[in-house]
Amino acid sequence: MPKIKTNRGAAKRFSKTATGKIRRNKAFTSHILTKKTTKRKRDLRHGTLVSAADHKNISCLIPYL
Repeated sequence: MPKIKTNRGAAKRFSKTATGKIRRNKAFTSHILTKKTTKRKRDLRHGTLVSAADHKNISCLIPYL
């Protein structure tokens, strides 16, 4: 069997934790920040984990990370 290619776009957006969970960054942080509250912008800085529904599909895109 040949090796599976890593999806390079996904590799730049996701990373795996030591326990095998997939970490992602939050959206809505790049522009139109004036109407967003300080609390909301502060919460968007921190990454979060990928939902269980998406975990299988994303782990296929980044098999060796």
